Amino acid sequence: MPPVARWPVVRWTGAGTLLLLLLAFPLVFTQPHPRHVVITIFLFAMLAQAWNLLAGYCGQISLGHAVFFGAGAYTSTLLGKYFDLSPWIGMVVGAVVAVAVSQLIGYPVFRLRGHYFAIATIAVGEIVNTLMINWDWAGGARGLFVPIKRPDSLANLQFHQSKQNYYYIALGLLLLAFWITRKVEVSRMGYYLRAIREDQDAAASLGIPVAAYKQRAMALSAALTALGGSFYAQYILFIDPDSVFPTALSILICLVAVLGGIGTLWGPLIGAAILIPLGEWTRIYFGGTGKAIDLLIYGALIMLVSVIQPGGIMALAQRGRRRTG
Repeated sequence: MPPVARWPVVRWTGAGTLLLLLLAFPLVFTQPHPRHVVITIFLFAMLAQAWNLLAGYCGQISLGHAVFFGAGAYTSTLLGKYFDLSPWIGMVVGAVVAVAVSQLIGYPVFRLRGHYFAIATIAVGEIVNTLMINWDWAGGARGLFVPIKRPDSLANLQFHQSKQNYYYIALGLLLLAFWITRKVEVSRMGYYLRAIREDQDAAASLGIPVAAYKQRAMALSAALTALGGSFYAQYILFIDPDSVFPTALSILICLVAVLGGIGTLWGPLIGAAILIPLGEWTRIYFGGTGKAIDLLIYGALIMLVSVIQPGGIMALAQRGRRRTG
């Protein structure tokens, strides 16, 4: 079989093997900490994949995605706290709220390009963070505790005895993000988004409705990010503006995707699999004295990848495959 024809078979075989290993992981590793680390990897891979839809495929570098993450977390928590609604309903409503917010944000900021757009998204994130800190009904700076419900059940989306169910839910959300990204990638929308990324003016001259497709990419990215925020709230059981709206969260989501390779399907997962365990390792082995060590290593990795291969680790892997093929 020629190398070109053999590659898809190897790729899908590898993907199937990886999925089986992930499904078996919590059955082998029963301690809470290994499960927590992998759950966090899944969450940030999903968030990076959502960011990738807007930045990687459409070329709109956002540094304000924490707004959508926080919208999902706060919407589901507030609906559960004040109206006793199911967290699953809150998750869906949170995604709708995030989409609405994304359209309000997108209309003015999409008039900007390049670093001006990125700066505008940072400003929006800081404005929303400040508003939430001063909104007493939503807990203000004190934050909110998610209501504890008994018994543990999928309907309540709370499992106090084991992290195994959280693990599989996080995996399901990640697979959802991958499925949506793959569908977009091979659709007309995906081709339009890549055309906008490469040359916005040329895309417009060919009749592509640039503004409309930017808004669609923003909406899809916001909805997926909000799902991650709702899951985070139910998993941690406490949220406040500093934990779900910080600019640092938006930057970390960006770093995960950039390290793995933006504009690729597998890049966000690879980036999360490297950066999240790295952050946990520095936290455990350095404690408070090494609080910023992970940020220094993150920066060094990003600079190294930028110098060697700006396309990220996926681009390095593809370059190696071309050489061996």
